[in-house]
Amino acid sequence: MTDTADAGAGPSAAIELHAIRKSYGIGKDQIVRAADDVSLRIDAGTFVALTGASGSGKSTLLHLIGAIERPDSGTIRTGGTDVTALRGPALAAYRRTVGFVFQRYHLLPALTALDNVIAPVLPYRTSFNKKERGRQLLSAVGLAGREQSLPAKMSGGEQQRVAIARALINTPALLLADEPTGNLDSANATEILQLIAGLRREHTMTIILATHDPQVAAHCERMIRLRDGAIVDDIDLTEGYPVEEMVRRVGQLG
Repeated sequence: MTDTADAGAGPSAAIELHAIRKSYGIGKDQIVRAADDVSLRIDAGTFVALTGASGSGKSTLLHLIGAIERPDSGTIRTGGTDVTALRGPALAAYRRTVGFVFQRYHLLPALTALDNVIAPVLPYRTSFNKKERGRQLLSAVGLAGREQSLPAKMSGGEQQRVAIARALINTPALLLADEPTGNLDSANATEILQLIAGLRREHTMTIILATHDPQVAAHCERMIRLRDGAIVDDIDLTEGYPVEEMVRRVGQLG
């Protein structure tokens, strides 16, 4: 078995989408356009929010970039790789270079925090000691000493920290986060956002975060707003306003 589990290490990834379309059939005759001719570029190392109401296409766009789903048409390039052209082992290898964080954590209840973190790389040979890196990542997300805790013994915020550590096990150039604070109270949500932002600076990752919450979007550098699968706003949030002012400005666009 090859050392493909290390493939994510390296500089952050620039992402280019060109004329992406994705539709789903609902019921007998209804078609939903989840991505409707989406073209955009996200520079390497940036922290971007995808916003919009439920059903606007945020999660679909993340899934397409992460190659969980394939577009009906168009091209996606990540770090110079044409993701839409990948098949078989090359596609599986690409997916292992992307970190995913979801709203519902998706931790395995029978595994400890440490074993959940290293689960994605257990089937593969790696150039690093799996358990040592897992411990380092748990320490980085503020969970040193909780390596043997089971998910049921952890709070929602702690479980999300484990999920973030797991997403970083391959040192990904790209981190995709789908409503990562959706199940958390405001205090824990703020801590998770600050943690993600700090990890991004430390590891120079590109981060795309899907959220319907203007307070979450306001922590990012750029906000791309979707409606019915199409981009309706693309806002630079790096103007130096306080977060409270950015929340007000972003909320007015909702």
